[in-house]
Amino acid sequence: MKNRIVLFLLLSIVITSCTPAPKPEAEKAAAAPALMADANLAQVMRAIMFPNSNVIFYVQDKDPGSVKPAADPSAAINILESAYGGWGAVENSALALAEGANLLTIPGRKCSNGKDVPTQNADWAKLVQGLRDAGMTAYKAAQSKNKDNILMATDALTTACSNCHEKYRDKDNQGAIENRCM
Repeated sequence: MKNRIVLFLLLSIVITSCTPAPKPEAEKAAAAPALMADANLAQVMRAIMFPNSNVIFYVQDKDPGSVKPAADPSAAINILESAYGGWGAVENSALALAEGANLLTIPGRKCSNGKDVPTQNADWAKLVQGLRDAGMTAYKAAQSKNKDNILMATDALTTACSNCHEKYRDKDNQGAIENRCM
């Protein structure tokens, strides 16, 4: 009986010593920073979505590869003439639209009229996903440097923008323009 008790105690010590110690606080993963919405929806649209969409729409009629860099490409105002211009600018603008879609889902963002952006609405998530998909379609089109692909991408982008604008920018659900979100 004594041997069983001693054996049990020895096994308990071995098993307990094999259990890993908890990680020190310094090794634990840091919590992700809280997302903050500093700009209202109209500011995000005017600063990110509108100019980057225009770069993509530019390619409907003109070859971005033919745009000459500015005398000082690092100081160029036109992104197509910048150090990162040409087709690269079109690719980057498409990615800005896809990534910028994430900004439309940050809780706490306001419309320019002070209303909350309708992030809780089921259709909002679908509309944002439409913009993200259109951005990625434009990115793939820009990578191909094919005008037909760009035309399809601009159609996808126009559709994504129009779907949301029709519902939330041009009027609200009751049709009153003063209650719209932008």
